[in-house]
Amino acid sequence: MEGTMFYWIYWSFWVYLTFLTDKKNPYRRKLSAIILIVILLSNQHFKLGEYDIHTSGLFLLVMSYLFFSQEKRGAILYFYLCSLIVSIGYVAFHLFEIFDPVWIIFKKEWMMGIAFGYLAILLQKSLKGRLLIAICGTMQGEFLYAYTLSKFPFPYEIGGFEYLDACALISALLVAWSAIENAGTFFQTHYHFFEKGKQKSS
Repeated sequence: MEGTMFYWIYWSFWVYLTFLTDKKNPYRRKLSAIILIVILLSNQHFKLGEYDIHTSGLFLLVMSYLFFSQEKRGAILYFYLCSLIVSIGYVAFHLFEIFDPVWIIFKKEWMMGIAFGYLAILLQKSLKGRLLIAICGTMQGEFLYAYTLSKFPFPYEIGGFEYLDACALISALLVAWSAIENAGTFFQTHYHFFEKGKQKSS
């Protein structure tokens, strides 16, 4: 069922941010509010010309642009280039799926999550940057893909539950990867601490 993965992952994020994250974290309230609004808007959509747009996807795109605007000018340009690369890859993935579906060797959402999560990791070093270019790039790709399909008799919903599932999975994989990176730093720090303790005792 489309949307199940989205609801599970985003509700999990919201619960973690609301009840488990340190209250002094400056991003805690903003992120929990954004996630809750996305969940509430997930069933809302509207028509813009010949395009059917889901409000939650458009809201995520606007939020990404707002976060981009808070960066320095050089960083904004780099963020835009990274998101453009993700957008082109997103459209190419969907076009290959239409014209050559044989290469979809397992569930499409997982292929997209792994592919675009890995691409975001290559392009950005911080979790914030990775999430921003992944969400912004894939949503821009939704608009570009819908424009491409408008030349053919294929109906397509921009930012629908299929997109939200993929976006949620990409976000979850990026958060998991960031946790692994931080865990490595944590253990490395404690390892050196214990090594120093052994050297002193000897």
